[in-house]
Amino acid sequence: MTSLSVFGIIFSGWASNSRYAFLGSLRAAAQMISYEVCYTLILLSIFLFAGTLNFAELEHLQETTSWNFFIFFPVAFIFLVASLAESSRIPFDLPEAEGELVSGYNVEYSGISFALFFIAEYSNVIFLSAFNVNLFFSGGADELLVVFLIKVFFVYFCFCYCSCCFTALPV
Repeated sequence: MTSLSVFGIIFSGWASNSRYAFLGSLRAAAQMISYEVCYTLILLSIFLFAGTLNFAELEHLQETTSWNFFIFFPVAFIFLVASLAESSRIPFDLPEAEGELVSGYNVEYSGISFALFFIAEYSNVIFLSAFNVNLFFSGGADELLVVFLIKVFFVYFCFCYCSCCFTALPV
């Protein structure tokens, strides 16, 4: 699902009819595709451990044994870092090219179209948080919606906290 956003970024850079925006969209697409390999390897390792490709069975396995977070702690951390990179959070905000004073692929957009880009970006962060909960924290259908939302909020907090910690690092 996350690989479909590459097409939107490429088309938005191309549709703005500016070569700088198109180059920014190519840079953003290259970064997004490079972290898809990491996602695929993480998903394969979890599915091979569970012995199934069904998310319902994966969540049932987590409920009967232990959360995948405790079994795959380094993998969960790598997934969080790859999610930071996928959503262009700091320090992986290279597609926005702040050093060049260019916003990247959305340099030609303003108003509601610019706002829609950032609504989609933050929606992607919430989606990746929910996906992280389903993979590592047993976000099954058997639990209450409130418990699931608390887990999603916790992972979203980890996203924000990691971004803040990375901004404090010296360059």
